[in-house]
Amino acid sequence: MTNHPLRIGLVVGEASGDQLGAGLIAALKQSHPDAIFEGVAGPQMQALGCQSLYPMETLSVMGLVEPLKRLPALLRMRRGLIEHFIAQPPDVFIGIDAPDFNLGIELRLKKAGIPTVHYVSPSVWAWRQGRIKKIARAVSHMLTLLPFEADFYQDHKVPVTFVGHHLADELPLQPDVQAARSQLNLPSGTPIIALLPGSRQSEVALLGQLFLDTARLCLKEKPELLFVLPAANPARRQQIDGMLAEYGDLPVTVFDGQSHLVMEAADVVLLASGTTALEAMLLKKPMVVSYKTGWLTHAIISRMLKVPYVSLPNLLAGRELVPEVLQGEATAEKLAELLLARLGNSAVAIKLRSDFTQIHQQIKCNGNQKAAEAVLAVIAKHGGHA
Repeated sequence: MTNHPLRIGLVVGEASGDQLGAGLIAALKQSHPDAIFEGVAGPQMQALGCQSLYPMETLSVMGLVEPLKRLPALLRMRRGLIEHFIAQPPDVFIGIDAPDFNLGIELRLKKAGIPTVHYVSPSVWAWRQGRIKKIARAVSHMLTLLPFEADFYQDHKVPVTFVGHHLADELPLQPDVQAARSQLNLPSGTPIIALLPGSRQSEVALLGQLFLDTARLCLKEKPELLFVLPAANPARRQQIDGMLAEYGDLPVTVFDGQSHLVMEAADVVLLASGTTALEAMLLKKPMVVSYKTGWLTHAIISRMLKVPYVSLPNLLAGRELVPEVLQGEATAEKLAELLLARLGNSAVAIKLRSDFTQIHQQIKCNGNQKAAEAVLAVIAKHGGHA
């Protein structure tokens, strides 16, 4: 056992990781107030005293082409971090998400005898399952946000702790629809459908028109309906405004960001698959999940996919709670019919809210505290602090 202050290496690549990292640092500081944190940190982690050796923005790259442009800088940064941590070994290294970057660091550090934790499982359980071999070599311990992910690692003999999802801790079990509506200046008694066609240019290009056509059909059936649409960023706002020019008759209010609030204010949500479906579920919103990709991407991914569902509510329930309308099946007629069936206090909507509340309770685990306890157990196991 050593008496030096706990030294912890952390690397995050984007805002969601920075939020998780900050929660973990705050929880670790409760039992180790003098602990030293360093690596790659965002503003929330830096505010808690984590020293960032490189800017987080270098890692925040999306898509296929952008990372290639930045590859030399990313490789230099990874090499620099490995050299730094091998020269001054931390008690543990924690890679938060960013698996393409972090697993390479974890592999080298674990070989050098430094315990490694990876926080947030890559979707290895869903596709490219062969990656589990590299993960097993790179990671001393995996922390997962969702229970079925932990089951997958246990099956593959990788030490794992399910810590729960931070969104489940942050969002109340009972959403406040009226408060959300008054904050957004929306009428209290009117039925409202939220449209979330995704945050990427390609998603909005493939789904935007379909979602607006669906809204038009819903309006024919229920002329009192209103629609709300959160634009993820200024570029998406421009793209959506351009599309809406063709739909002058539609009562759609576009908001900049605020997707949580917009969904909370709605009665039902039409959304692209992704984390948004988990957020809508935690907000207890009946929803319809739809997704389209280019035919080639679809052909490749559908062959590699190892799970029966694409949306997190269904994966968590292990059965179809919410309809998934994908690729060629995604027509405005079908989506409109499913949305209207879930409006108001229909039997379907009431049952869904009860199912969603059960799952919310299952993944609400005080994740920051649980993650901190797991990290300290890894350190103790490898001969560091208790």
